[in-house]
Amino acid sequence: MGIDPYKAGMFVANPYASKVEVGGPLVVVLDGHLEGRGLQLIKPISRAVNRYQVHELILTDEEDAGPGTQVNAIAYLGFMEFEQGGVLVTGDQVWLDNHLIGELAGFDETHMPNHLNIVIKSKNRRSGWAQEVSLGARVCFRQLSHNRG
Repeated sequence: MGIDPYKAGMFVANPYASKVEVGGPLVVVLDGHLEGRGLQLIKPISRAVNRYQVHELILTDEEDAGPGTQVNAIAYLGFMEFEQGGVLVTGDQVWLDNHLIGELAGFDETHMPNHLNIVIKSKNRRSGWAQEVSLGARVCFRQLSHNRG
C-alpha cells in the first residue's frame, strides 16, 4: 500500500495547476441548520467526482473550516448532480446561478458510499429553502488561480 502524500505532508502547495470547471443542477433543496453537527473534514484537499453523481452541499460560516478540521455550525443547501467528471479542490470558488456563494472548505465522508458532503465556507449560512433557491439552480466549482509553491 502506498503513502498518502497529503497525510505525509509531501505537498507544500496546491499541485492542481489547471482543471475544468465542474457543476450541474440542484436536484434537491434542503431546509435546516445545526450548531453542533460535528462534520469531520478529511485531510485530502481534493475529491474526484463522476458524471451523474449526486452529492450534498453544506454551508458553514466557520472561518477556520478546512481539511482535517471539525465543522459544527452548518446549514443545508441541497443536493446537486454533476454533469461531467472532474476534480473538486479546497479553495475552489462555488457559484450558484452566477452568484459567488463561497469557497470549498473540504469534504466529509459520513454518508459514503451513498454521497459525499461537500462543505462550503460562506458568509450566508442559511439553508437552500431559507435562501429561496430553486430546483435546477446551477452550481459551479471554479479554480481561482494556481499558486506555484
